[in-house]
Amino acid sequence: MTKRIKKIGVLTGGGDCAGLNAVIRAVTKSAINQHGLEVFGIEDGFEGLLHNRMHPLGMEDVSNILTHGGTILGTNNKCNPARYHVEVDGQMQIQDLSEQVMGHIKSRSLDALIVIGGDGTMAVASNFARRGVNCIGVPKTIDNDLESCDVTFGFPTAYYVATEALDRIHTTAASHHRAMLVEVMGRNAGWIALYAGVASGADIILIPEIPFSIDKVCEKVTDRSRHGKRFSILCVAEGARPIDGEQVVARYDHTSADPVRLGGISRIVADQIEKMTGIETRTTILGHIQRGGSPIPQDRLLATAFGHAAITTLMAGKENRMVVMQGRNVTDISLYDVVDKQRLVPMDHPYIQAVRDMSISFGD
Repeated sequence: MTKRIKKIGVLTGGGDCAGLNAVIRAVTKSAINQHGLEVFGIEDGFEGLLHNRMHPLGMEDVSNILTHGGTILGTNNKCNPARYHVEVDGQMQIQDLSEQVMGHIKSRSLDALIVIGGDGTMAVASNFARRGVNCIGVPKTIDNDLESCDVTFGFPTAYYVATEALDRIHTTAASHHRAMLVEVMGRNAGWIALYAGVASGADIILIPEIPFSIDKVCEKVTDRSRHGKRFSILCVAEGARPIDGEQVVARYDHTSADPVRLGGISRIVADQIEKMTGIETRTTILGHIQRGGSPIPQDRLLATAFGHAAITTLMAGKENRMVVMQGRNVTDISLYDVVDKQRLVPMDHPYIQAVRDMSISFGD
């Protein structure tokens, strides 16, 4: 017999993005209005579960947060209770504190968790799913790289912000006759760069899935200049890399489950363009501006649909599922199916062919 659900916890894990509060709102209102559940907001992701920091969420708590960026619960992109960094006698040790979390879940009488996050958050959630906690995942990442999900909330706002930045850079590039590079986020996936590059009319788009030749990049910039286009716009994914080259690592954070922090490839490419072509070149790295601010309407709709679907999925008696968008429909898949996987831009994506047919360069 399926266990009756009375009380649930909801948390936001990983990096912040636009739409988190919209999901919290949809989860809380659907749970209370339709099913009479008690909802507890877990503070700062799995850190809150580890240290038993959570509080009740009512209708007033989630009122008027649909348009707000960030998350009212706080988040954490480092805490994995199964591999928690603890200082012992001045030395950092990694300990498995999963049972401590399980104790807090039991003491709060939580029947299920609504876990909002990306692949790292789902990987952590899967540990507790295997220990008997029913975890319903909601896909969140600006990178848009979660397996079996056509679009994740946070992504539309991120590429909208990147597109607007490229639009503004365009006028400066034209005025000063420069090559201008805008570096966007995305880790190993080129979704933000591809969508923002196409939407802004970039001349060159560099994504991780298509290693580039700096000679080809410079050839495109020079060719535009030769034919009267005295400027070029390049949209560069942080994970882009040259043929036979490596991704550029900005730093390592060994306290994180994913210690690699990419960034800086655009500066290297800009230096090479200026040296090889003689054309003045500048770089803008957008960074965390892509995560912040109010979600655009598409993200508010996605987040609301996902939050509502998470409660519907839970109350239908399903266990350890993640709600996803496939085509125009919200459905659900096994939580375990997304762990340690990334959805990269496929080479048969229609935008890839469109870009090539319009003589926009991928640098290959």
